[in-house]
Amino acid sequence: MSGRSRPRMAKSPDLRTKEMKHACPVQCPELKEEKQKKIPKTTKTQDLQKSKHAEEKPPVEETAEGKGAKHLMRGSNEERRMPTEGTKTCSNGSKSVRKPPGDYLDAQLEIKTTITLPETPKKFSQASLEAPEPQESSQTESQTNSVKVAAKMRGKQLEKAGPRRASAKKSKAAAEKFNNEECADKDAQKMPKARADSADYSVLRDTLDKLKIKKKDQSETSKVVNDFIKNLRKYLKAETVCFKEVEEPLRTGSYYENLKISDPDEFDIMLPMPVERVDIKPFGTDGAFYTVALKRGGSPLLKFQQNEVLSASEMLKEFREAVKKFAKKFPDPEWKMEPKKRGCPAVTLTREVASATISLDVVLCLKVKSSWPSFTKDGFKIEPWLGTKVKQEYKWEPYYLVPKYEGSGNVESNGVQAKDAWRVSFSHVEKDIMKKHGSEKTCCEKKGASCCRKGCLKLLKHLLHLLKESNSSFDKFCSYHAKTTFLHACCSRTKDGEWEASLLGRCFNLLLQDFEGHLRHRKLQNFFIPGQNLLSASPMKVCSDLADSIRKERENGFPIFVKYLDNPH
Repeated sequence: MSGRSRPRMAKSPDLRTKEMKHACPVQCPELKEEKQKKIPKTTKTQDLQKSKHAEEKPPVEETAEGKGAKHLMRGSNEERRMPTEGTKTCSNGSKSVRKPPGDYLDAQLEIKTTITLPETPKKFSQASLEAPEPQESSQTESQTNSVKVAAKMRGKQLEKAGPRRASAKKSKAAAEKFNNEECADKDAQKMPKARADSADYSVLRDTLDKLKIKKKDQSETSKVVNDFIKNLRKYLKAETVCFKEVEEPLRTGSYYENLKISDPDEFDIMLPMPVERVDIKPFGTDGAFYTVALKRGGSPLLKFQQNEVLSASEMLKEFREAVKKFAKKFPDPEWKMEPKKRGCPAVTLTREVASATISLDVVLCLKVKSSWPSFTKDGFKIEPWLGTKVKQEYKWEPYYLVPKYEGSGNVESNGVQAKDAWRVSFSHVEKDIMKKHGSEKTCCEKKGASCCRKGCLKLLKHLLHLLKESNSSFDKFCSYHAKTTFLHACCSRTKDGEWEASLLGRCFNLLLQDFEGHLRHRKLQNFFIPGQNLLSASPMKVCSDLADSIRKERENGFPIFVKYLDNPH
């Protein structure tokens, strides 16, 4: 074989000796002598020629530095393939000291450092090949340097990792601090709630207790009202032609929603007239008023259709006359008719019951069995509060039209006067929503937790009532403004936990702030028809004055309630 092929033998003792030299920094003396004796001369000559050629014309693709790197990598690979991590046994049986192999990161650092060291090419110089002993010391020193540099680099990495660990510790400490501060903030937030409840809770709770209706009075008045409505419906079906198709009454309003305060003195009853095959068109731009045209059919209401439009004013006039005749024939002579109010769809009757005057509003309405008007598409957002299924169930129900208008009744739109227009009503849905007011089905039931929703609305209605008594400029504001504000608040704070009974003070304050915001912007959207602004007819100054009055009451512990408790009448 040629001299070039001998060092490439798989099990050559020369190659094993050479690898052992790179594998461990301390070499056996016997191996050194054996290497000097057995290295062929031809191999040394060829290596000298290669080394000279490398010094004169270093190759472009692979330098001596790269060869040294490969040599070290080969030695490192052989070292990783060693079966044991203890001491290395030499050829004569003696043990030599060997550095235990480090982890993978150390090996990579040693290789990278050895490749970049400027002293590495010196190991392959001619002087080192001619004198084996200096080569060994130089190589050992180089490896020692590489180990030191590797350790230094690893130290730098640990120094870099140190700030990261410190940063992580700081981050963890900051997170713990943030959590502690957040808990402290929550506790701090609870303190004002507790103080608000402790300061205002007693006043608000005492006011609600004072506003409760006595069951005895409630029983007496409801009996009188139910008796009148029952006989009125019989009369309309038997004695009239136009209203003989009247259906079962719809009991709506605050009394039937369990929202009535103080006395059971106001009752709202709707008497629906079913209509089929009707043409309904918007009257105006806000989507709250409509014109109705009956199509072909035998409806008794065709009597009130003029110029292909069902006249709300004529129908209401005829209905008032029928109720007036019934009231005269009714055995109970205590019922009295109240004068007609402009734009009001109701026929109002009053009566004395148990030394208290009660008022009954009877409204004749149209029952439309079709999909809700398109103007309701972007309103009625109860999905996060009551759920999508509940909303869909409401959408399947019919809606109602009442003979109501705003402003002057002589204002025309497309040849139709405002007094002949109809206003859409969802009173039946409002009543059912108040009944299912919780996000949980068991809210305020015997086995469920109680909330303060209805209590907050009662207090708001009562506050508005007392402020209207003290300032006549607030007369244009009504309980429906409070009710609409409340419905919007329930859709923004949907969870029952946000309306716990123990949070009455906080919840009422938030509801008042909602109402103040609507007043200051003079914008309160209809809950079902967002295109209608319920405050559009109220002057900006009056809205601001009412907002200021509410804010003063809220910030001063509701002195108007304290005065009411001292003198409820």
